[in-house]
Amino acid sequence: MSQDNVTARDLMRSLPGVLRRFPFIARGLYYYAVKDDKKELTLGKLVERNASKYPNRPAILCDDQTITWQEFDAWSNRIAHYLKDQGLVKGDAIAVLLDNRPELLALVAGAGKVGVACAMLNTSQKGKVLTHSINLIEPKMLVVGDELLEHAEGIRKEIDLKHSNPFLYLADTNTLNIYGDAPEGYVNLAQEVSRCPSARPTLSNPVVMGDTVVYLYTSGTTGLPKAAPGSHRKFIRAYGGFGMLSLAMEPEDVLYCTLPLYHGTALLVCWGSVLAGGSAIALRRKFSASAFWDDVRRYKATTFGYVGELCRYLLNQPPSDQDRNHSLTKMIGNGLRPSIWKEFKDRFGIETVAELYASSEGNIGFSNFFNMDNTVGFSTAPYKLVKYHEGTRDPIRTEKGRLEEVEKGEPGLLIGEITKKWAFEGYTQKEATEKSILRDAFKNGDAWFNTGDVLKEIGCRHLQFVDRMGDTFRWKGENVSTTEVENIIDGSGMVQEAIVYGVEIPNTNGKAGMVTLVPQNPEADVDVDRLFAYLSDNLPAYAIPVFVRVTHAIEKTGTFKYRKVDIQKLGYSLDRPHEEVYAWLPGTSGYTRLTPKLVSDIDSGGVRF
Repeated sequence: MSQDNVTARDLMRSLPGVLRRFPFIARGLYYYAVKDDKKELTLGKLVERNASKYPNRPAILCDDQTITWQEFDAWSNRIAHYLKDQGLVKGDAIAVLLDNRPELLALVAGAGKVGVACAMLNTSQKGKVLTHSINLIEPKMLVVGDELLEHAEGIRKEIDLKHSNPFLYLADTNTLNIYGDAPEGYVNLAQEVSRCPSARPTLSNPVVMGDTVVYLYTSGTTGLPKAAPGSHRKFIRAYGGFGMLSLAMEPEDVLYCTLPLYHGTALLVCWGSVLAGGSAIALRRKFSASAFWDDVRRYKATTFGYVGELCRYLLNQPPSDQDRNHSLTKMIGNGLRPSIWKEFKDRFGIETVAELYASSEGNIGFSNFFNMDNTVGFSTAPYKLVKYHEGTRDPIRTEKGRLEEVEKGEPGLLIGEITKKWAFEGYTQKEATEKSILRDAFKNGDAWFNTGDVLKEIGCRHLQFVDRMGDTFRWKGENVSTTEVENIIDGSGMVQEAIVYGVEIPNTNGKAGMVTLVPQNPEADVDVDRLFAYLSDNLPAYAIPVFVRVTHAIEKTGTFKYRKVDIQKLGYSLDRPHEEVYAWLPGTSGYTRLTPKLVSDIDSGGVRF
């Protein structure tokens, strides 16, 4: 198949594979299309169904630990009883600060059984950003793993929790068997949960599909992270759409997941797919390219969850005669670039690439159901690709105030129509939700979700991802808000002005962060070591600008707007001799001033970011 074209003949070639999955397709369509928000079809019910059908099959594999579906269900029930005994009720929330561990999944399932939502905190966050993320939800409690205790302690006095015993602790161990000792001021959650009954809880006000079960954070365009509520419906759609339609998951399948579970791709897509098959999820805390295939063989994994960067890291490993010595045949995720798609499949013997497009808060998703190359697949949701202002996430309106669709094959801003069936759950902040809605786009009274992403059709209603627009860019598998980083830099007291954006580096995925700044004292040199230390204390590593351009003035338009597109095109080049450019080079702990030789090495791929 052509890299940029999907034809009817390509679809016909995929039909044998589709027909083999037909039993899964029929069931998957039911779950994907179910729309009764009052139906008692929830995450908890999916867990209970697997515990009844596959009680002794593994649900979670992690290090040397194996937890069966029956054990997992009982564990989540005890958590549900504990939260209920603590006075938490349907509609309440708790915040969760844990690495990829079985405890995280048990908390989400257990809390969900009593209608309590889990705010899935980004484990890279700390300081002001972490404080903001927690207070945004107004949770009753905060669950902290020992591995992230320092992050929690750093902001403990700044957060407002609505409970008499709000701080819950989990030791960095297998807490099903070893409880450990909780630090002063924390409740030992594992010990308390162990005393609770394992019977399934009953509620006078049952949990239903439309209830919120998780909050996922997105970096948006308004500065600090926004919280997007995710209902049980999102798990049900992932269960049917990805687990059954795309992957045809079965009890014997094992999905290896190194993606962080605070992300929708890992939590909703990967775990939702596992739930669909009564399969097992094998967890690793952090991705390791060197350990990846050993883990796959160890867990006998058949599937793995990916983002494009992960695949690139694996391709960068030296070729080995063990590259195909594994059981992996399927992969699901997003961001696999066309430039490495076929190479990755061929080298590692992958049969199915279930590439997808979705967002935590959005009402539209695409899935590569037909297993075509270089595409995010198609969607049954109503959508359009429209003309947009270059360098922004703003659509172009005609003289009559309407939007215009792009020509077939041309890149366009993706928008999804908001209907009763395709509802937009939005954010916890109403103003942020409204800002993402385009009204009166094609006719009076219509409403569309603005994804802020540019895609193009490559045939048969299949789309290909092109770029992420506006004030957000993607680096190291994470969305980075330029406004958020700018706000942190402004608080340093070291700059007069700062503008943050993403720039492309050859042979990398996504865009690396870059800041152009005017020093507080333009006559003095910028203390880049002090700047780096400040950024490290206040930003997750992926959000720290990789490049810093120091200048004496930042050009603006006549309406005092930054010429962001022009600055972005300049990148990290040294074309302006009166300006200094620094880079955070791999393996270093600070900024290094760029030279023509270093720029050449970066451009040629000699420096591996």
